[in-house]
Amino acid sequence: MAYLVKGLGSYFSTYLMTDIGQRVVRDLRNQLFRHILNQSAAFFSRRTTGALMSRITNDVNQVQQAVSETLGDLLRESLSVVGYVFLMFYFDWRLALVAFTGAPLVVYPLVRLGQRVRRSTRRSQEQLEHLSHLTAEAFTGHRIVKAFGAEEQEGDRFAAASHRLYRTNLKVTSTVSLLPPIMEFLGGVAIVGLLAYGRHKISGGVLTPGDFLAFIFAAFMLYTPIKRLSRVNANLQQATAAAQRIFEMLDTHSEVIERSHAQPLPALSREIEFRDVSFAYDDGAGKVVLRNVSFTAAAGQVIAIVGLSGAGKTTLVNLLPRFYDVTGGAICIDGVDIRDVTLKSLRDQIGIVTQDTVLFDDTIARNIAYGAPGATRDAIEAASRAAHAHEFVQTLPDAYDTRIGERGQRLSGGQRQRLAIARALLKNSPILILDEATSSLDAESELLVQDALANLMRNRTAFVIAHRLSTVRRADVIIALERGRVAEKGRHDELLARRGGVYAKLYALQLFDQRREPAQALTTGHDD
Repeated sequence: MAYLVKGLGSYFSTYLMTDIGQRVVRDLRNQLFRHILNQSAAFFSRRTTGALMSRITNDVNQVQQAVSETLGDLLRESLSVVGYVFLMFYFDWRLALVAFTGAPLVVYPLVRLGQRVRRSTRRSQEQLEHLSHLTAEAFTGHRIVKAFGAEEQEGDRFAAASHRLYRTNLKVTSTVSLLPPIMEFLGGVAIVGLLAYGRHKISGGVLTPGDFLAFIFAAFMLYTPIKRLSRVNANLQQATAAAQRIFEMLDTHSEVIERSHAQPLPALSREIEFRDVSFAYDDGAGKVVLRNVSFTAAAGQVIAIVGLSGAGKTTLVNLLPRFYDVTGGAICIDGVDIRDVTLKSLRDQIGIVTQDTVLFDDTIARNIAYGAPGATRDAIEAASRAAHAHEFVQTLPDAYDTRIGERGQRLSGGQRQRLAIARALLKNSPILILDEATSSLDAESELLVQDALANLMRNRTAFVIAHRLSTVRRADVIIALERGRVAEKGRHDELLARRGGVYAKLYALQLFDQRREPAQALTTGHDD
């Protein structure tokens, strides 16, 4: 019966501690993921995807092991130590005091080795983080790796990082493995000392052999939990190193902060004003990207933003949804500074289609409805038709229920771009940001999508970064940027009439490029 009760107790204690550990991991991982996701664009530009994934997976797993296993051992062995110490003092308090005079000899190496374990474990986690980064980078860029025949090169980089992790883990293991021999040696010394001292007291008639044997039995029983506690300490130090890295991340605060008095933003009705806007990336270099940019976009206008690479075009439109905050000046919607409104209400009013199309490993329907999760299938299909995506979707095996792979790899570039436009159409936002939205389309698809974009931009305020002259000509206002400043603004004919102006030069470059290749962009590449 006693064995049955013991077995049931062991089962439930193990189950409950594992449950606690898994709950801690679940809550901590959820909190960490949400915290990272809520950071600004600058945060993600300073860190690699692999490094962030390592914090959520590897570091949290270390904490889980400590909570579900190590803490249980710590509680159990600590209670055993307290019980046996009580027995030792009960049998002979003087002999117990003598025995524990050597306690500092046990505690000191435990503390020093524990600190070493923590440092080595932190280095191990950093090496594992780097390994995750290399893996994510190579797998994401597998086409380039294959195209340049760099499989061997990437394999060597991974092997080198893996070897550094192996060496670091060996250091952790060597430190942890030192603890049991040290404890055994110190325990042996303590027992020999107790036997000598006990023999002296017995011969002097101070102790009886029976009392001394009982005391020695308690001392022997005390040795096992203390030895186990040394390993528990090592595991706790490893978990502490991981926890420090987790809380360092949780203590990182976003540069884009929603103010305590922020109010929901009413629907755009009048204008968007860039008022003396300046911006510099907080990357240590302090490079100023935008300087005193001022202009006003009336509701319903199409604003084309042009300029050479590095002029600040993409940075300018990234300030509107507060991916970054301005470092000078203000952006106002209907006279309200966007820093005084809630982020959700601001971003709900903005639809974005970028040159670098981002789709998710899900069905086509869910990708289109990403900004409007409650959309009906009819609404999804209507948006798809307007973006001229319905035709190719119908040819796929499962139509709108077809999964498209990571970043939409199973689709062509033009198909991905049309799905992104359908996604913006379905969101139906009053403000649009189109960053080279037709760059991945062939000539035939571009004609169809240009028509869809014209419908999309009707009665909406659109900021269009465009390198193609056909898009720029239709704009109500053209903003020409040069080295982060507004060099010129006006309509196509007005700016073209300014001989020697920035826009006229860009126009001349476009004509020159068209003689060689009609689809060549106005600038030489993506800016910022």
